[in-house]
Amino acid sequence: MTSFVVAKFGGTSVADYDAMNRSADVVLADPNTRLVVLSASAGVTNLLVSLSEGLEATERFVKLDALRKIQFNILERLQNPNVIREEVERLLENITTLAEAASLATSTALTDELVSHGELMSTLLFVEILRERNVHAQWFDVRKVMRTSDRFGRAEPDVEMLAELTQQQLAPRLAEGMVITQALSVAKPKAVQQRLAAAAVTIRQPCSAKRCMPPVWISGLTCGIYTTDPRVVSAAKRIDVIAFEEAAEMATFGAKVLHPATLLPAVRSDIPVFVGSSKDPKAGGTLVCKKTENPPLFRALALRRRQTLVTLHSHNMLHSRGFLAEVFGILARHNISVDLITTSEVSIALTLDTTGSTSTATPC
Repeated sequence: MTSFVVAKFGGTSVADYDAMNRSADVVLADPNTRLVVLSASAGVTNLLVSLSEGLEATERFVKLDALRKIQFNILERLQNPNVIREEVERLLENITTLAEAASLATSTALTDELVSHGELMSTLLFVEILRERNVHAQWFDVRKVMRTSDRFGRAEPDVEMLAELTQQQLAPRLAEGMVITQALSVAKPKAVQQRLAAAAVTIRQPCSAKRCMPPVWISGLTCGIYTTDPRVVSAAKRIDVIAFEEAAEMATFGAKVLHPATLLPAVRSDIPVFVGSSKDPKAGGTLVCKKTENPPLFRALALRRRQTLVTLHSHNMLHSRGFLAEVFGILARHNISVDLITTSEVSIALTLDTTGSTSTATPC
């Protein structure tokens, strides 16, 4: 095997049985597709995040029941649901136990562990859908190869360790057939579960310009990346080709099609990424590559909700030195990053992203 396609599907692309089958159609349309990375089914991550916030018994029961219905609506439509019923039940029991623990004490570590269950269930279900089509598909627990920092909620991958483990444990399976794995379930060296806010599985491979499909195929709600959110502005136009830097900047400032960290592995290895829709794969999409010719002065307009504005006012700022350094030092000690900053002689205005990485579930 000299080259292959990595396909990433978001929540709406695996929302239910029919959506999973449409995604399976996309996967099987290209014989070069070997690695399929899935998010949790639409709505599941939001439910898991809610459970991690420590709910009262009645509300907790409602959320757990809604979660169970999403999974079992898919499970019961399988030709042989009993094959994975026990495993899905076990994962739901784990979620119940963790949700009860969260009602006593919340933590980012507990949130990470809860949220990871969404992708574990969606990938198990997707594998069975492929097997119903007589496809040799293997379920792979990405925690076997993923290693990250110990920053719960916003873990960063250990790229060197990830590459080494991937070559040892994942690459041989890809040579045997299709592999299905998770987007958010990760582990640090001590095997404590964490959540990484992007699929960062990387395989070293040659990249051919003659390929009809880029090596990474990301499927979401819309057919590519638009000049603004088409659900908000009907006049939005699709961007056919965009540079990595531009796409990452759009994602950072609110574009929902991609998470900012999603592109990092592709950028490191100069692997082109195609963003399309599993609902209408023939409608085209956006090619994300290293650079573009004649980029426009203004590429797009992004909308970012749930922002916190912090204004600091002090006459001690006037003609003083080190004030900003002290402010950023305080923010750094609390792992808070600043998006935008404006200053005057006696004040500073900062915008902070309040969503964090534990509630950045998108409709994709």
